[in-house]
Amino acid sequence: MLNPQNIDKPHGIRNINTPDPVEDDRVLPAGKLQRIIGKASSSWTIDDLIEVVRDRRIRLISLMHVAGDGWLKTLDFVPRDFSHLRDVLRAGERADGSSLFGNMGIQADRSDVVIRPRIDTAFLDPFTPLPTLAILCSHYDRHGSPLPESPDTILRFAYERTLHDTGIDLHALGEVEYFLGKKPDEGDIYGADDRGYHAASPFVFGEPLRREAMAILAEIGVPIKYGHSEVGYIPASESNPLIWEQHELELALLPLPRAAEAVALTAWVLRNLAHQKSMRCSLDPIAMKGHAGSGMHFHMSPVIDGKHLGGENENGDLENPAKWLIAGLTQIGAALMAFGNRSEESFIRLSQGKEAPKFVTWGKYNRKALIRLPVVAMDDEGRTVSHPTVEFRLPDGTTHPHLLLAGIAQGIMHGKSMDNIDDILSKTKFVLDKQDASNITAVPKNREEVADALLKSRDILEAGAVFPEKVIDRVIADLQK
Repeated sequence: MLNPQNIDKPHGIRNINTPDPVEDDRVLPAGKLQRIIGKASSSWTIDDLIEVVRDRRIRLISLMHVAGDGWLKTLDFVPRDFSHLRDVLRAGERADGSSLFGNMGIQADRSDVVIRPRIDTAFLDPFTPLPTLAILCSHYDRHGSPLPESPDTILRFAYERTLHDTGIDLHALGEVEYFLGKKPDEGDIYGADDRGYHAASPFVFGEPLRREAMAILAEIGVPIKYGHSEVGYIPASESNPLIWEQHELELALLPLPRAAEAVALTAWVLRNLAHQKSMRCSLDPIAMKGHAGSGMHFHMSPVIDGKHLGGENENGDLENPAKWLIAGLTQIGAALMAFGNRSEESFIRLSQGKEAPKFVTWGKYNRKALIRLPVVAMDDEGRTVSHPTVEFRLPDGTTHPHLLLAGIAQGIMHGKSMDNIDDILSKTKFVLDKQDASNITAVPKNREEVADALLKSRDILEAGAVFPEKVIDRVIADLQK
């Protein structure tokens, strides 16, 4: 049994035995552990988490991490005592790297890895029947160095390289589109294809689940920009016994490593909620041929000295970091499909979509451009209330967010190095119905074309030893199968 006398009570923590802030109407800040501990997550310590475990009577510790396939994994503990708890929180535990990163080319003689928690990512698991503290983790090799084959390591290397060499703190957000499926009942009389965009209950059945997901994500530390219903709707039929309805959660801008984890956690929350409510949740690129597909567009914002520079300056010219990002994406956008469009259905979605881009082009506002500058909301005084971003519209729900965002970071580095950047931007700018296809790259139509694009761009991705050569080799081999 855990003995609370084995530790000192840290200072500054609210008495856990007092009513939960939700119960006494104090619901901000949104993160539940932040309210309980009483300070920002960046200041949390191991002692803070031990205090939560003691006073909340936590029974399980779950180390969560993202493997080579892009899915969340868990390693669970029942602490024997406070000494054991402290050891787990401080050092983590070993695991079989060949099972976690076999698709990333990890060698058999290096398959022992260590999963080590990051204290500032902890949250209370909202789905387990036993009180559980979950913590996100990074991966290390047997020498204590970051594991090169880990997607988390690759993304952190790319992020830190960009920050160190350019001063850019690259932020991103994902637009998570998904379908909910359920058996029809007498209340399902309103749904219609192409009429669901921003529809409200009772015209959509998935609104309660979407709102619950938003609240849960905020509680576990994933900030949300907004959520709404989407255009997709598939009625039940003899061959398809479920009604399928499309929704979207747009996340908030975060530094790249946190942005990738936010996408993984969002998919985890949505699937858990759907499972609880006897629904199906699909992030697949298409739910059914001929119907609207689901993308996972990413928005990027290069930040320097706290200023978001993903748009235009007061003269209407692109900020330099925006130019670097856009130019880099025009050069490696096709190759990034290796990480952002990982199934055969990905190509079906692109071939049948009404707004699907056909070429690697960029533009303002136009949704047929692969890379675009969306409009920025302003108040009556002309003050922007959201940051300008560069949107990459190619990825879908098969995305491995860590590897995709690492590739995007490598893209901005490549864009900065271009001597002919203005010429590249001129040639790849989207012009409605007047595009000269001889000057631009077509979006790959199959896995073989993606492999060819990755071969041509591998030097950009491997620059700075961010993507290990063997990882790129393995991805290309899988695409060519």
